[in-house]
Formats: sequence, C-alpha cells, structure tokens
Amino acid sequence: MRPRRPEFRPDPELTREEMERLQRDLAAEARFTDDGSFSDSPLVVGVDQAFPEDRAVSAIVAMRDGEVVERASAETDLSIPYIPGLLSFREGESILAAFEALEAEPDLALFDGSGRIHFRQAGLATHMGVTLDLPSVGVAKSLLCGRLSNPPEEPFSEGTRVPIVADGRVDLPEGTVLGYAVQTRQYEGNSRHINPLYVSPGHRMSAETAASLAEAHCAGYKLPEPIRLADQYAGELAREANR
Repeated sequence: MRPRRPEFRPDPELTREEMERLQRDLAAEARFTDDGSFSDSPLVVGVDQAFPEDRAVSAIVAMRDGEVVERASAETDLSIPYIPGLLSFREGESILAAFEALEAEPDLALFDGSGRIHFRQAGLATHMGVTLDLPSVGVAKSLLCGRLSNPPEEPFSEGTRVPIVADGRVDLPEGTVLGYAVQTRQYEGNSRHINPLYVSPGHRMSAETAASLAEAHCAGYKLPEPIRLADQYAGELAREANR
C-alpha cells in the first residue's frame, strides 16, 4: 500500500517549526468523523515498532475475523531522537515502508500511538492515516495531552470509558472531546490494577467509533489483538537484528 498523500510523508530533515506546521496542515486534512466505509468482514492491521540499536523496525499484522492473514515489516535508520509530539517524524518512514511491503489492502489500521490526542491533533495515527488515506485509530498506553473529563474513582472497572478533552496544551477549544480512556481489562480486587488505554481517532473516524473498535478487537488482553501481535512480531524482528 503506497501513500495516497505523499506530500505529507514525514521528513526528519525538517526543522521543528516546519514539522509542527506540517502537523497543523495534517490536522486540517484529517476527518474525525465516521465515513461508513467498513465492510462486514474488514481487514484490520495492527502496527507497532521496535528499536534495535539506532534502527527502527516497523511490524504490521493483518487480521480478518480474528485470523492472521499476512505479516509485513520494514527497517530504517533512526534519524532524529525521540521528541514528544513529533513521533511520526522519527518512525513514520519505517511504518510507510512496511505498508508498501504489505500485499493486502487494509480497511482499518490500529496504531500503537496517539491520534487526535495530540498537541496539534496530529499524532502518529493521524499522520499515517492521512498520508495513506486509511481509516485509523491511535491506541496509546500513556496520555500525551488533554485531561480526563469527570473521571470515576481509580482504578477504573472493566468496560469504563471516560472522555479525554482538550486542555490548554491542545490547538482546540478547551473541553473538545479528543478520544477516550478505555478500560479494556481489569483485575478483580484492589491489590493491583491495569491502566486504561488512551484511544483516539486518527483519520476517517469519530472518537466514539475509535474507542468501540479498539475495545471490540481485544481478545482477552489489554491491547487490541492486531497491535498485540504486531508488538510480538516487532520484538522478534528486533531480536534477529541484534544477533
């Protein structure tokens, strides 16, 4: 799968100001509403990365009806250090190369990273989703920005879904819903607990649908199954690269 909007390819040679300007342009192009494009049996890909030495390894696992139908990967140099809010410029070329190696045409992509929950509404899932023009969801393990709206007492019980709304660090009016904290799994009792996932739309998706899709694709684990398997695959590739 090749980029349909190549003008948005992440260029690590840009200045920070140019990167942030590009992200604002991406946010203007992103559609954070449902477009009704899903089939009854969609091909869903999970995308995750690993970092052996100074390299980025991107792994994609494609699934249909709970079964793996294809795996694809790519490895590139890491050109810039990790900078909060600019993750796609560090990892994006590797991810796009993995998509180009993918033979199947996905209907939906679940990314290990943020979508609209981002300072400029353009996290990894949004950047990749717009560039590929692919319905996408960001599934993050930590909250980059925004705040929980009226959170219940922690730890959240399984099935809890709390809106994440814009705060003063986001290029949006305060209180705008960016995504949801989604508690996909939880231990019983109070001795230990599982933190929620922070789910947001990347492209061609509403916040509510993004949260529902992430939850629907969990198969007994905290992470959606396509991302969980992509994480395992990325780990395998990284171990091979380090041999």
